Parts: sequence; structure tokens; C-alpha cells
Amino acid sequence: MTQNGWARSAPTIAEVARIAGVSRATVSRVMNGRTTVDAELASRVREVADQLHYRPSNVARSLSLGRTETVAVVVPDLANPMFQQVLRGVASAASESGYRVLVADTAEDSVDEEKVALDARLRCDAVVLVSPRMPEPTLRALLPEIAPVVVVNRAPDGTTPTLGIDYADGIEQIVDHLARLGHRHLLYLAGPTSSASHSARLEALRVAAARREDLRLSEMPAGSSVDSGYAAAQDVLASRATAVVAYNDLVAFGLLARLNELGVAVPGDISITGFDDIELARYATPSLTTATVPQVELGRLAWEHLRRSAAGDDVDPTPPLIRPLLAVRASTGPVPPAVRLRRRTQPVTDRPGEPHVQSAPRWSTDGRAHVLSATVRTGARPGAATPLARYEPGDTIPPVHSPRPFLHPVHTAAGTALTQTSPVDHRHHYGVSVAVPVVNGTSYWGGRTFLRDEGPTLLPNHGRQVSTGVRLDDDGSTLVDDVLWRDERDRPLLREDRRLSARALPDERGWALRWTTELRAEHGDLRIESPATNGRPGAGYGGLFWRLPSADLTTVLGEGLVGEEAVHGSRSPWLAFVQRREARTTTLLLVQGADEARPWFVRVAEYVGAGPALAWDAPVAVPAGDVLRAGLAAVVVDRALTQDEAAALAAEVWA
Repeated sequence: MTQNGWARSAPTIAEVARIAGVSRATVSRVMNGRTTVDAELASRVREVADQLHYRPSNVARSLSLGRTETVAVVVPDLANPMFQQVLRGVASAASESGYRVLVADTAEDSVDEEKVALDARLRCDAVVLVSPRMPEPTLRALLPEIAPVVVVNRAPDGTTPTLGIDYADGIEQIVDHLARLGHRHLLYLAGPTSSASHSARLEALRVAAARREDLRLSEMPAGSSVDSGYAAAQDVLASRATAVVAYNDLVAFGLLARLNELGVAVPGDISITGFDDIELARYATPSLTTATVPQVELGRLAWEHLRRSAAGDDVDPTPPLIRPLLAVRASTGPVPPAVRLRRRTQPVTDRPGEPHVQSAPRWSTDGRAHVLSATVRTGARPGAATPLARYEPGDTIPPVHSPRPFLHPVHTAAGTALTQTSPVDHRHHYGVSVAVPVVNGTSYWGGRTFLRDEGPTLLPNHGRQVSTGVRLDDDGSTLVDDVLWRDERDRPLLREDRRLSARALPDERGWALRWTTELRAEHGDLRIESPATNGRPGAGYGGLFWRLPSADLTTVLGEGLVGEEAVHGSRSPWLAFVQRREARTTTLLLVQGADEARPWFVRVAEYVGAGPALAWDAPVAVPAGDVLRAGLAAVVVDRALTQDEAAALAAEVWA
């Protein structure tokens, strides 16, 4: 404001020309970046413009150049993070070419969408249409009017550059994942009927279900928002489906929130999957299993096709579809035990009997993970290949949970799950893993670190275990993993040699797994600690740790010991969890290595889990160049073992 209260008018091109001693045309050419002006003269013009804080009018500049250097991005719902990320990709790529982005949100209104796109094109040089909702005839008539244009997420017309996602492949990965977990009744929470991606996902689901004779697919209308998923929860439960394939991650979020309010456990009672893998998916409670679409890269590709099309270059109107990748997280798990038991108790013509592991368990590769399978016979029925355990690389675990390879799910021969991953009470628990609270100040346990005189404190000290090379022995009975432990600054801290081998126990109608690990101090001295070594009595956890699901009744046994209080802290050579769920009883017998007698960390009342402690009440030092060895064998049977039976099995499992 000036002294008389009126704002000073912005400097004009005429003022710049007068002070610089040049014509207005010369100033215009300099400000538009043309190189036909003498360098010394151009420098003087720019100096005067800077002194006056002169900025050329974009309107006038557009009229002069015949273009706006702006591109419009039309989306159906800007509240959807999927579209936000595509927009970010377009904007970042366009800015590198000196273009700005104008955003138009049609609010899922397919009727008004055509007019919005036309108006946007009048104001911009080109248009990116993201997931347009308008009918196919309307879209095909519109595209020539708004060219140059790129379409994202619709069927190609052979003329307009169109980028698409291979939804069939992504859906197949989701269905295969759920089927391998034992789910046979899937429910699809449908997206907007005007959405082409909804139609593609639904068709892919129907095809995937049709290929599997024992798979049932139900369909339920929902929408594309968090609210629509939240509102569908009661109907989802009424469907009796054991797994839900939500149209997108937002719908899955809403469903997760409402199920949590209703006290329904995910994935204990029902599994949930999404699609897109928006930025928040990994932070959901529980973290969301979903198909990952490279959203920012999709936006950048859209701009590149648009730029080349506007320049008159040859552009492939139908580039290859972009393949999603399945991100397996904590929202999916084995089919609930009650459902599994209902299936097994259906009338059959042959004689009933307990499951019997008929063949030697063998490891095989299954995409990103490795699966341990064996032939299991029940009664007089012929044996069938049955998955017993799955070894996950753990690279999608959130950083705050200390990413690490882990076993989950682990099943008995009858199909009862004996592991739990990322449960509500301790999100950083992952099935069976080597989890250590503190190694040289870095947490490989996840969650909070216990500090003396302060208690549990969340620190930025989470490291990760990286599986650098899994290999199987010649007959597939043993899995060998070379694991590199990296600290919170991503520096190598130690190397672990890990071996997992399995065998059948035909007399016990069960099977056994042996896990041995060698921690090698190849990068200097190691100091292993626990909450107990930092002042929290009895909390000496850390090492090979097995997290079990809850049950109707859990009893823990040791050598001459019964109950959590008796077994916790003992140096019993073995420990057994006897659990009853519905009408099924199982025993998980954990046996320490023959040369080891570490104290057991045991929980039953708060949650069910156990493992021999590396640092029970004092830190453990491993000098540079030395090796710390640990081993744990597990015997899995579909009945209750007595103490004498458990002791007898424990005596020979390491033989």
C-alpha cells in the first residue's frame, strides 16, 4: 500500500521497455525465451525486469504463443489417493517440460463428465482423462474433440493413446493367494457400475472362480469410498464369506474400521483384500493385503505419451498393460478354524480317521515365497497335497515392525493354524521368526524399545533382515537362507546362516520342523540385549520366537512343569502348547537344540507365544569373527500329548 492507501499498480511491459531503452517487442521476445535478441541486450532487459519485479501476463503470453503450456487432468474423485498419485506423476513429469497442470474433479458424475472435459480442453493445450465414467459411445465421440488426449484406465480404441492395468492378472494373484489360505467362499464388494475398472475386476473374478470347481463367488454392491465399505459390514458378515475382495483400498479401509468396531477379528474371523495399494494401505489396522499399481509411474507415462502425441511423434495407442504385484500383509490369513472343521465333518463315504502325513514334506517355490507341502491322508480317503508352512521374505513388513523373513501360516496335517501374524495386541509379531529386541542398539523385534528408567519408548532404531538368497537342497527337504541383518542406517551388522528342514512323523500322524540359525559377527563385535537386561524383570525375550493364535483353552507344559508361571524362565529342554479350538485339539512341541539350555520366555494369559531367550538376564557378547548358534525344533500333531509323550518325542526329534 502507498501512503494514500491505494496499492501500487504492477509494473508493465512499457515501463521495462522505457527503462531498458528497448521496444516492447524486444522485451516480449526476451521474456518468452527467444534467442533472436542480442545477449547483452537481453541481459539488460532481464535485469530491469528483476528490479521492477515484473512478471509477464500469462494471458497475454498465451495469446502471443498460441498455447497455454497447461495440461488438464480430469479425475472422477480427487479424494481417492489413487487418483492423487496419478496426478502427482503427471504434474512432476509435466513440470520438467515447463507445463503446469489444471485439475478437474467430476465427483463421479458420468453425466457431467463430458462437459467438464470439453471445458478443460478450452483452457488447456491437452487433456489426461483418468478412469472416465462416461458411457463408451460418449467417450469415443468426445476423444477427437479434445485431442491431444491420453486416456488412463479404459479399453483402448486403437487410435487414442490409452494406458491400462492388467486387472485380470492382479485379481488372479489375489484369488490364488486366498485359495492357498483355504478360502472357498469369496465376496466381491463391487465398485461404481459406471467404472470400467470395476467391470474388469468383476469379470476377472468370475473367470478366476470358474476355473476352480470348489470356489464360490458372491457379489455385493458397495461403491468406491470408505463410507461404502463401512456401510457394507453387516451384510458382509451375513454373507458368511470367509474372505472379501474389495473394489479398492478405500472400500477395504471402511470395512476394516467397522469390523473392528463390531469386534470381528481380521484375519482371524475374515480376511480382507483391496486393490491399488494406495500410500495408506500398509498403515491400516491390520495392514492391508492388496494389488500394487504403480500410480505415480502411471501418471508419468501418461504425460510422456501426451507430450509425444502433441509433438506429432508416433505413439503406440495400445502400449502393454501394466501388471500389478500382490502385496501380502496382515489382513489375510488362513480360513477360520470353525469353517475348516465344518468342511471336514461333512458326511463322507469312507471311514473317518485322523489326518496322517503320508509323504516326506518338501519345499517348493511359490512366486515370492516358499511353501512346505506333504501328502496328507485322512481315514480311507486318498492322500492329497497339503501346504504345511509358508516362508515369507518379509520385505513388505512396515519399517517400524523391523522387517524380517518369517514362517506363516504353519498348519497341522488337519489344517489347524498354529501361527499368527501382526495381531491386534502386538502388531510386530510375525509367525515364527528370529526377532531380537536390541543388537548393538538396533531393534530387530519391532515396536517400542524398553529403556531403563523410561520404559517402552518408540525409537527410530528399527533394522531389517534381508533374505539375500534362498536355496533348496536336492530333494527339497531343507530350505537354506542367507540373511543379512542391516541396522537402522541400513549398514550391514551381521550375517545369518539359516536352515529349515522338515520330516514326517507317521506314528504320531504329524510332522516336525527343525530351524537352525548361526549369527556371524562378520562386521565387528555384537552386543545382544533384551528388556530384562535393561531393567524389566522377566522380559528376557528375543531369539527364535513362535507366536500362536489364541484358542478356547491353552495349556503349556515343560519337563515336570505345568502352566505359564512354572515354565516361564525355566531351562526345560522342551515346551509344549496343548490347545483346544472348537472340537479340535492340537499340540505344538518346541524343543531346544541338543547343546542348548536357554531360559524359556512364555506367554499364555496375555497372548500365546514362546521362544528360548538369547539374553535372559544379562547381555550376550559375540566378539568379531565369532558365531552364535541357536536351534529350535517343532513337532506338530493333531491331538493332545501328555508330558511323558512330549518328553519321548523331544528326546529323538534332533536325532
